[in-house]
Amino acid sequence: MAELPKRYDPKSVEPKWYQRWMENRDFVANPNSPKPPFSIVMPPPNITGVLTLGHVLNNSIQDILARRARMQGFEVLWLPGVDHAGIGTQTAVEKHLRRTENKTRHDLGREEFLRRVLEWQDKHGGIIIEQLKRLGCSCDWSRERYTLDDAYVAAVQNVFVDLYRKGLIYRGRRMINWDPAAQTAVSDEEVISKPQKGNLYFVRYEIVEEPGRFLEVATTRPETIMADTAMAFHPDDKRYADLLGKHAWRPLAREKIPIIADEAIDPKFGTGVLKVTPAHDALDFEIGQRHHLPIVDVLHPDGRINCPAVPELDGLDRFKAREKAAESLQAMGALAKTEAYENNVGFSDRSDVPIEPRISEQWFLRYPKTKEALAVVRDHLIRFFPPHWEKVYAQWLENIRDWCISRQVWWGHRIPAWYRKSQTPSSKSQNGDEIYVGINPPADVENWTQDSDTLDTWFSSWLWAYETMDQETRKKFYPTSALVTAPDIIFFWVARMIIAGLEFKPGKSDRVEDNIAFRDVYFTGLIRDKLGRKMSKSLGNSPDPLDLIDKYGADGLRFGLMRIAPRGQDIRFDEKQIEEGRNFATKLWNVARFRQMHGPSDGAPKIDDETVSIYALELLARLNETMDAIEAAYREYQFSTVAQRLYDFVWSDYCDWFVEAAKTEIFGSDEAQKKSVLAVMDLVLSAILRLLHPFMPHITEELWSLLSFGQGSIQFSPPPEKIRLDDVRDLTGKRQLVSAIYQTIQAGRNLRAESKLPSNRKIRFILRTDEKFISSQIPTLTRLLNAEEVEMDPKYQAQAGNPVAVTPLGEIFLTVAAADRAGERQRLDKEIARIEIEMRAAEEKLGNKSFVDRAPATVVEEHRQRLKDFSAQLAKLKQARECLN
Repeated sequence: MAELPKRYDPKSVEPKWYQRWMENRDFVANPNSPKPPFSIVMPPPNITGVLTLGHVLNNSIQDILARRARMQGFEVLWLPGVDHAGIGTQTAVEKHLRRTENKTRHDLGREEFLRRVLEWQDKHGGIIIEQLKRLGCSCDWSRERYTLDDAYVAAVQNVFVDLYRKGLIYRGRRMINWDPAAQTAVSDEEVISKPQKGNLYFVRYEIVEEPGRFLEVATTRPETIMADTAMAFHPDDKRYADLLGKHAWRPLAREKIPIIADEAIDPKFGTGVLKVTPAHDALDFEIGQRHHLPIVDVLHPDGRINCPAVPELDGLDRFKAREKAAESLQAMGALAKTEAYENNVGFSDRSDVPIEPRISEQWFLRYPKTKEALAVVRDHLIRFFPPHWEKVYAQWLENIRDWCISRQVWWGHRIPAWYRKSQTPSSKSQNGDEIYVGINPPADVENWTQDSDTLDTWFSSWLWAYETMDQETRKKFYPTSALVTAPDIIFFWVARMIIAGLEFKPGKSDRVEDNIAFRDVYFTGLIRDKLGRKMSKSLGNSPDPLDLIDKYGADGLRFGLMRIAPRGQDIRFDEKQIEEGRNFATKLWNVARFRQMHGPSDGAPKIDDETVSIYALELLARLNETMDAIEAAYREYQFSTVAQRLYDFVWSDYCDWFVEAAKTEIFGSDEAQKKSVLAVMDLVLSAILRLLHPFMPHITEELWSLLSFGQGSIQFSPPPEKIRLDDVRDLTGKRQLVSAIYQTIQAGRNLRAESKLPSNRKIRFILRTDEKFISSQIPTLTRLLNAEEVEMDPKYQAQAGNPVAVTPLGEIFLTVAAADRAGERQRLDKEIARIEIEMRAAEEKLGNKSFVDRAPATVVEEHRQRLKDFSAQLAKLKQARECLN
């Protein structure tokens, strides 16, 4: 057995073990294994992305699940991969081109631009994969997938063609969300509503038939007035009833437009009159369709004004045009007033700029299997954690709209559709083109033009749960066991993967339960800084995880982060918590080293019932309780609870109490007792390492090896089983005694601290008690109190001013008179007040007839005993207080 170094060094331990795991192919899944399957697919990060704390949280949880499943005897597949990130990657390359060559993609042409993207991908891609390995992720890297792998591309094209032939994918001219920065359509789910402060402009439109009479309209967008094709009011609004069928002069790009009535108008907003701009507002578009209004588009794709009829606005950015339009309206007397106004504006999730509603020819998908997708979550074939996300999921599916799946970008899955001028009237689309959709190009491809658009990145990733697997792997590991993801992509990805599984049936049978994408979905929280702000580079509040790994180790980062990540809640990040994770690793190392100093460990220790100490029994009982709590927490995906229970057990129960108490036997002369204590240490340390392994894989593997607890890797060691304590005589009484001893020690330590006596100073304590059986525990009391002596004296008469505390074993005194008698009086007064509160609570409980009648007799008796104990403690405290008067 190699000797543990004095200090734990994660920089040498972590890469050593990760390399060994990889060389041993410990993470490679075997689809022919007889073991039951456990599988997770990694939410694919962007191929050119770098590790963030969000990735650390998400992948640490996945690794915890994967490593725990291996220990439980499952054949584990954790399948990794990366996403091509169509808009994100293309935008990054385009920015680089503008900065370095002052060129756009259109200057290069499609073929050359895509070659440049591939160069960019080769240079910047895959970095995050290596970073995940530094974190200790136990993925089957031999199965790493990419959304632009040849087989994956073919699968995406097959799905497109299949859905097109089923009539679920169609091409149409509709109102869509347009991102002027990326210059592409985005889906409804990619539009984030944000409150914005702006102005409400009250514009006057003169009535054509009644010169000098005006209709006043409140609008937030005067820059689109040139696209107005009607004025509208609610049919029940009597204020404007006489104007129905008349006309108004449009003040910018002056033209006569009709005045109409439509029930969609809100009479309470503004003046109750709406300027109808069908090209630039979804509601206005619907009104325009009902009233057959013309559509006038006054915006370029990049958000600049396109209206030569108004030269002062033409070519201006839309927001500058807003200001200029207001000035022009003011100058012509058409602006009645301007009011400050706050409203919600849709922003592109991709570019973080306000989107533009835009009429455009795009490809759309009518979602299949929506009712079935609702049912599998409602009926808990798929379970969400936390469960409140079920309602959010259901609301989206119940109000689902067709998905705009085409994107005006070049990087990604090109749409397998070709066009040529129609030769037969029956095959015409809306724009007069004949459409061919297929996996392979049409036979006379030279006469056809392929669609230049690509598919929404999410259209490829909705197949991720099964198209990442070959048939043999899918047969073993699909449906997957769990998905760990963020709630902000519940619609983008989670719901769509569920729909894809139900529609395409990749499972081993047609049964619904064989085709759901996963059985459990765990939604993580969002990591924020200490002030509650989202982390971002611009705020400078987003630490680099690799710096944290260098500073605290991967295990320290993982454990520290998991302790502060309550289920489904946002996380307030504090680097001190990561430091605590590192300190915990150090504590674990030191206590293992202490064990090694006293001889070789036993991988299969036997506990001797005759020599086992009461402290060991208490520890073993606490270990059982901890394992029960951990199992319950795992079932509910309460990872922070698991981490905190392990932290408390290791740091407090094991290190602070048991090991310190055990030193009495370890340094004593009774070899049988020493052997018994060391056996308990081996048993519990072995359990601790296995329980901690999913959270802290590197240090637990190192200690498992150095302490010779098992033949192979800890990864495949079964979880610890509960220790049988049923045969221990009077276990409850022994545990109560240990609890009383520990409470007495804590009371003594508190007396020392309140008397401002250094913890390393040896002092005498007196324990006034009639309990003679305590005498055998005096050595342990002396050690844990760091006392010169602990003397038992049932008739001890304390001097006035001697600090005293009432404990379950009796009164414990410091033999040093309190230097601050007033302070001692204050301390006793606080303790008396606390006991009186406890007594009142117990009295109220026992005075409640309903409680006494309904509660188990043992519980009622326990409360009566507590009241009796509190009464005795109070009498002793008051007596000590009187001595100080």
